[in-house]
Amino acid sequence: MNNAIFQMDRPDNEHVYDYAPGCKERKALNAELERLSSVITEIPLIIGGKEIRTGNTGNVVMPHDHAHVVATYHKAGEKEVKMAIDEALKAHREWSAISWVERVSINLKIAELIAKKYRFLMNAATMAGQGKNAYQAEIDAACEVIDYLRFNAFFASEIYKLQPGSQPGIINRFEYRPLEGFVFTVSPFNFTAIGSNLNMAPVLMGNTVVWKPSTTALLSNYFLMKIYQEAGIPDGVINFLPGSGGMIGNIVFRHPEFAGLHFTGSTATFNEIWKNIADNIGNYRSYPRIVGETGGKDFIFVHPSADPQEVAVAIVRGAFEFQGQKCSAASRGYIPESLWEDIKARIKEMISRITVGDVTEFSNFMNAVIDDKSYENIMNYIGYARNSKDAEIITGGKGDKTKGYFIEPTIIQVKDPHFKTMEEEIFGPVMSIYVYKDKDLKETLKICDATSPYALTGSVFSKDREALAEACRILRYAAGNIYFNDKPSGAVVGQQPFGGARASGTNDKSGSYLNLLRWTNPRTIKETLIPPTEFTYPFMKEDRCH
Repeated sequence: MNNAIFQMDRPDNEHVYDYAPGCKERKALNAELERLSSVITEIPLIIGGKEIRTGNTGNVVMPHDHAHVVATYHKAGEKEVKMAIDEALKAHREWSAISWVERVSINLKIAELIAKKYRFLMNAATMAGQGKNAYQAEIDAACEVIDYLRFNAFFASEIYKLQPGSQPGIINRFEYRPLEGFVFTVSPFNFTAIGSNLNMAPVLMGNTVVWKPSTTALLSNYFLMKIYQEAGIPDGVINFLPGSGGMIGNIVFRHPEFAGLHFTGSTATFNEIWKNIADNIGNYRSYPRIVGETGGKDFIFVHPSADPQEVAVAIVRGAFEFQGQKCSAASRGYIPESLWEDIKARIKEMISRITVGDVTEFSNFMNAVIDDKSYENIMNYIGYARNSKDAEIITGGKGDKTKGYFIEPTIIQVKDPHFKTMEEEIFGPVMSIYVYKDKDLKETLKICDATSPYALTGSVFSKDREALAEACRILRYAAGNIYFNDKPSGAVVGQQPFGGARASGTNDKSGSYLNLLRWTNPRTIKETLIPPTEFTYPFMKEDRCH
């Protein structure tokens, strides 16, 4: 038995490949894209380590070519959901008792497999199935997945060494138990890395999970599941359940051993889930941990001292990378009247050079939005602005879903800071701008804080340090991640722990030790070395001093 005290070193963030023309990484990625595009991958359920095919199937299509089916998947029924819960509870007995060093070792093996063996597979699957370009796929499906796995291993070792103080005759210690029961994970389409972390964070801390992946991310998520198995995740620790979220959730939330939820998705869905859990609260063995990252209406606030070129680049990148389908994407801006014409001209010039199209054409800055429902929702917001006297579309505004779900990068200038597109989450390539009078700076900061129900990310551009400090103070609760002189997206694991409050979630900061703590159920153990043998205390004895 190895009785060494094991300690993880803090890792470096994974190097990002740039896929420049002619490089070997670009050739390897293109080869994997061609291979995945030439086959239809069959995606089964994976429960207790076994592949299950229900025969009730659906299709996964390319967002940029929705006639092209890249996968068929089997849908879970009620029987399979109950089976997955049973397998998770069965696996919990051994997985919760295994040394954390063994769990960390599996985590690190998954990271190595993705970094060295399956990097181009994961990137190609994310490009083909979720509509990301090569760079967006690289920073997500490769680098962020790897960073979560490696940094969480380090954070876990830091947590486990945190112990209470003792004193002579008494030994105190913490045992960081996993939750009692199973964890339900619900992952979104827009980040492969989120799908990985929602599962692997609880699993690293000794929990077992039932995983409901997004249908539109199934291709990459299925390959993740297969990599987990190859790395040695025991059967039943993660149970992969494509299917109806409502049906799966209703069964999960009625189970007495439901112990926790790790969720990323819409605020409306999270609210309904929370109500469902509340309705069943008397049935549970323990109060469930509810961890969620939901919507955003992320802002860029510009001070009159800001550099117009820096602001313009932040707007274009922040609003239009991955078609604005990041919960951190810039979607509302506040720009002073003195800078607006200059910034507007720069934005329009940049957007004139943006091409929108197929992910296999690496020159395309933007690609397709995820599906028809998303396309119609986004175009409805654009149509609302087009038909309003209080808004003007200054660039973009058109869409075409003939072959893929393509929408132009769209900038809307609004007269009212409370205009619909300034307040509501759109989740697409639409940026709304309110131009304020320079003298109304402080009042506009207050409007920015009070406008949206969300509080996920935001940025402030200024060369004036006092102005940055004042904006930070006024916007204290407006964003869980705030950026000075940068776009409000692109959080890096281990550098900018991610999460927001208000209607944006529980702010449990993925990419830090804080999230991992939510998946522990600490027990304090006190050992008295020589217990007392008399029940009385000294104060009870007769006072003989007089």
